[in-house]
Amino acid sequence: MSVNALDKRIGKSRTERLRERLFTVPLEISVDRFRLVTESYQETEGQPMIIRRAKALKKILEEMPITIFDDELIVGSFAKTSRGGPLFPELAAEWLLSDIDNFEKRTQDKFLISEESKQVIKELVPYWKGKTVWDRVVAQLPPETEAVREEKAQVFYPSLHMVSGFGHTNADYEMAMRKGFSRITDELKEKLNALDLTKPENLRKRLFYEAVIIVLEAGIVFAKRMAALARRLAEQEKNPVRKEELLKIAEINEWVPANPARTFHEALQTFWYVHLIMRLETNGLSHAPGRFDQYMYPYYKQDIEKGILSKEEAQELVDSTFIKLTEILNVFDTPTSHYHAGFPETQNMVVGGQTVDGRDATNDLTFICLEAMKNARTPQPNFGLRVHERTPDEVLMKAIEVIKVARQPQLFNDQVHIPAVLSQGANLEEARDYVCIGCVEPQVAKKAWGITNSSWFNMAKALELALNDGKDRMTGKQVGPHTGDPRKFSSLEEVMGAYRKQIEYFVKHMVIAVNTICEVHAELVPLPFTSVFHHDCLEEGKDVTWGGAKYNYAGVNGVGTANVGDSLAAIKKLVFEDQVITMAELMDVLDSNFEGKEDLRQMLLNRAPKLGSGDEYVDALTREALAIYDKEVKKYSTNRGGMFKPGHLSTSTNVPFGEVTGALPDGRKAGRPLADGVSPSHGSDKNGPTAVATSVARAVDAVLGCNGPLLNMKFSPSAVHDERGIRNLMGLIRTYFDLGGAHIQFNIVSRETLEKAQANPEEYKDLMVRVAGYSVFFTEINRDMQNDIIDRTEYSFTS
Repeated sequence: MSVNALDKRIGKSRTERLRERLFTVPLEISVDRFRLVTESYQETEGQPMIIRRAKALKKILEEMPITIFDDELIVGSFAKTSRGGPLFPELAAEWLLSDIDNFEKRTQDKFLISEESKQVIKELVPYWKGKTVWDRVVAQLPPETEAVREEKAQVFYPSLHMVSGFGHTNADYEMAMRKGFSRITDELKEKLNALDLTKPENLRKRLFYEAVIIVLEAGIVFAKRMAALARRLAEQEKNPVRKEELLKIAEINEWVPANPARTFHEALQTFWYVHLIMRLETNGLSHAPGRFDQYMYPYYKQDIEKGILSKEEAQELVDSTFIKLTEILNVFDTPTSHYHAGFPETQNMVVGGQTVDGRDATNDLTFICLEAMKNARTPQPNFGLRVHERTPDEVLMKAIEVIKVARQPQLFNDQVHIPAVLSQGANLEEARDYVCIGCVEPQVAKKAWGITNSSWFNMAKALELALNDGKDRMTGKQVGPHTGDPRKFSSLEEVMGAYRKQIEYFVKHMVIAVNTICEVHAELVPLPFTSVFHHDCLEEGKDVTWGGAKYNYAGVNGVGTANVGDSLAAIKKLVFEDQVITMAELMDVLDSNFEGKEDLRQMLLNRAPKLGSGDEYVDALTREALAIYDKEVKKYSTNRGGMFKPGHLSTSTNVPFGEVTGALPDGRKAGRPLADGVSPSHGSDKNGPTAVATSVARAVDAVLGCNGPLLNMKFSPSAVHDERGIRNLMGLIRTYFDLGGAHIQFNIVSRETLEKAQANPEEYKDLMVRVAGYSVFFTEINRDMQNDIIDRTEYSFTS
């Protein structure tokens, strides 16, 4: 029977119907996981923590309410509603009491919450007092580091992982498809029975293997529950097409994930179970699907050749998977929601690129995935295309067609990212097989515990402190080290020296904070299920949070690239070279936030070179400033023995970081947003897109800053409305990548459309935009973030 029979009867495709549900179902707090994990922790008091964690996940999988929504082909959900947000009290709980009456009113990431759910929260939060990751980190941080972390100055922000789990990783989904949970469990039982428990190192391994067996067996039970539900629904179903679908769903879930996947549909369902259960274990952002078109392709090819799957059926299944990924939502406290605005789940999927032996990796599934993003037009997955010099024009043109309607995929340059991953310690085959994590972060696939969003670092604030002897202009407090009176600086070298000392001081404390947080996670929230699908954890008998993976990174991302580069250029050009303003005069106008000195502010804005203008003068200074941060970060090691990776991306942190950053020599006023990623400051990129591409490629060393840079561009829809425009954009991408640019992403949307959406949000619920390495529905971000996107320069190829 045709998969489109029901679609034709109803008049809308399955993808359209599934997509519509995303906008009609309200965002709602779910307390089911909160209740179950609390009950489990109460039942397992005194047991080893990794066993308690395994039993908690087992209870969740065996007892959480389950649902199969209308039209679904891939089943299993994060909560009982399709856009429900579960709670993770083991990470942080007391904040819930502060937000409980604010969820529906707060300016960012609003949720409905029932009175019944409020009562459950109030009853259960007291159990968690003193037991959470947040509580332990605050108690364990050295006093000076905690004081710096707590400062309103916000030079760095590591606090996400005090309220959220670890993610930003890529699992080996293919292993689950190839082996099935039962075979993995049997292999682990053999390992467990073979342990010599007279060897001390094996005592911890025993607990780890026991925990893994518990969660894998629970995963099988979860799928069996879904199968039983599908059969019950099939018995009640009147529509013969849907009845047949439900019976097939039952058969698939009775087989996988317990057993190896035999078909494309079974492989997709297995992928989804691994992904979903990892997210139920920990609510960390960016569990990245990785190279989906590569590991799914053998199942697709096999079914096509057997004649049991059509391309249309495969397309519908992939469309459905994309929509399932968008159902996953994190619930954050109010401050965290501003630093990670609009549900940036950043479940990064990349297609295309190269094979491990250096051939072009494009296949039929590459195009199906591109078409799925065009059909689904969803923020998730965080979708990317890897590009190299042999990437067919056909693929790149298809990608641009999709970007026009879906704002995705973002584009990654293999010529830069492969060397960047080599610099992280990978071998050539691993580097060619890289994935992108989170927003844009290149990393080894399947073998790394990367935590590439460990902290955000406000480089612009560090420069502000360097230009005020370590004192915060916004509060008047001494928050950084004394680095000299800037009024007496007589050269740019003295400015750079003060900036370097501020960077050194705050990077040191950031590293202490990140490593402390990682230590606490390893102790309180180990991840036995997630560990299964990260190479070397099973071989070593070590949880991924204990350092079980082959590679153990931490990514820390500098924010305010253009502000720092432009400010240094203004000081060098206008103070020390042209001598049209003295350092004392400059400090005075910064102290006053340019009050009564708009003429000086305009001079700083217009007479000094700006990043994005194509001027090597400022590009070189920007590169030098980034290198100071990058090299300082790379001096340190993680608590798991890996490297700290510096990057230059911002998510939405450029807005709250800007709120706490004083006036800068680039002409930016206090409190205004910082530049995002490595993009030029708004309005400073006046020489067109090619100048921006040239500038950024020259200014950013993406191998030194190997956690990845992020470049945003916004084009008028008229610029790419025809084939000529598409080819112009393709030429810009090729040129930028040939120059050494690492990443680029586009919003192809007019200012007029964005302003209409801001004024009439109900009419634009499905309008997607790129923020900084991730997509959101425009109407689900706060007004400040909306304004930041509206204010970005809009390019065309005719200006």
